Amino acid sequence: MLLQTGQLLSSAGTQTTSIAYPLLALAVTGSAAQTGLVAFARTLPAALFALPAGLAADRWNRKRLMIAADGVRVVAIGSLAAVILLDRLSFWAIPVVAFVEASGTALFSAAAAGALRALVPRPQLPAATAAQSGRQAAVQLAGPPLGGALFSIARALPFVVDALSYAFSTLSLLALRTPFQETRRPDLSSLRARLAEGFRFLWGQPFLRTCALLFGLGNFIGPGLLLALVVIGRDQGLSGGAVGVLVALFGAGLLVGAVLSHYVRRTLAVRAVLLLELWMWPACIAFVVWPNVYVLAAALLPAAVAIPSTDSVVHGYRIAMTPDRLLGRSESVRTTISLLIAPLGPLVAGLLLEGTSPRATVAVFAALAVVLAAWGTLSPAIRGAPSLDDL
Repeated sequence: MLLQTGQLLSSAGTQTTSIAYPLLALAVTGSAAQTGLVAFARTLPAALFALPAGLAADRWNRKRLMIAADGVRVVAIGSLAAVILLDRLSFWAIPVVAFVEASGTALFSAAAAGALRALVPRPQLPAATAAQSGRQAAVQLAGPPLGGALFSIARALPFVVDALSYAFSTLSLLALRTPFQETRRPDLSSLRARLAEGFRFLWGQPFLRTCALLFGLGNFIGPGLLLALVVIGRDQGLSGGAVGVLVALFGAGLLVGAVLSHYVRRTLAVRAVLLLELWMWPACIAFVVWPNVYVLAAALLPAAVAIPSTDSVVHGYRIAMTPDRLLGRSESVRTTISLLIAPLGPLVAGLLLEGTSPRATVAVFAALAVVLAAWGTLSPAIRGAPSLDDL
């Protein structure tokens, strides 16, 4: 509860600044290009530092790494709030602080899986990851509107709130007495050898390897279809607010799915839980038959509801099955696969929408969804997925 409460407030603070960063950049420069640079600076560290952060999490004390990451983020966000209050803000301070904050997040996330494993009994790990999914869905719904409201009161206010949320996360970690890692022997091998060990473990487990590839490729579909939803909505005459509501419905579906996740895992076998999400994405083919943006939004909702159940099984089982000494590296390899694939979805969707038609664009994504669903259905690794009792 201490860990979840600290991360709930920390995630809420992060979501408030997700809207405050672009609003601040626009207020200072009025430039969409420079605002995009800030967004780029905030997303780049996740890809740059995933592997080094995983190595660090498996070598050093994870709790200290998480506290250090929170401390860096408190100082970075607090300094930005201070220069805003003192009216000494220059544009370049915004992307620099965004980059530093995201770097701290990459380090924190690499160690957080070990914290969850240390605090939660293995059979309960799927339930714990489902709770994390619900927390994230809730803050994604509430955080941006709250950030916009705070920014309208005072430009520095959302950043003050974010700094305080990181400070509270630090206090919650300090209150935890359970070590975040097992006793380790000194590892004198090279960085390359240690990283390769994490990759070999993930690749050598058929269930983990298949899930990493299958749902990594699945991360191409969701972001791409959400971008298509925005573009198609605007093309069909919806206001920005109406488009925002349609996107928010996907987040609401995630929240509903997190609430239902416990019942889904109790009712269905592991294989059925995994296939549930895979067979929900092809529902977007309904848009090809009836090319209306509301049809596309409705077709995405079943996948949104299924995602938390799938994530609870995939993430929970991966954390339970991975040896503690390899957890940071194994997670970083999986994260890197996802980060390399996910940005391509919106890029391909944008190119297809520009060069073809909305129906053709959605048809391409629907076809890929069918291929992934068929792969998962026929996969021996998914068919032989371990049960909760095996954990």
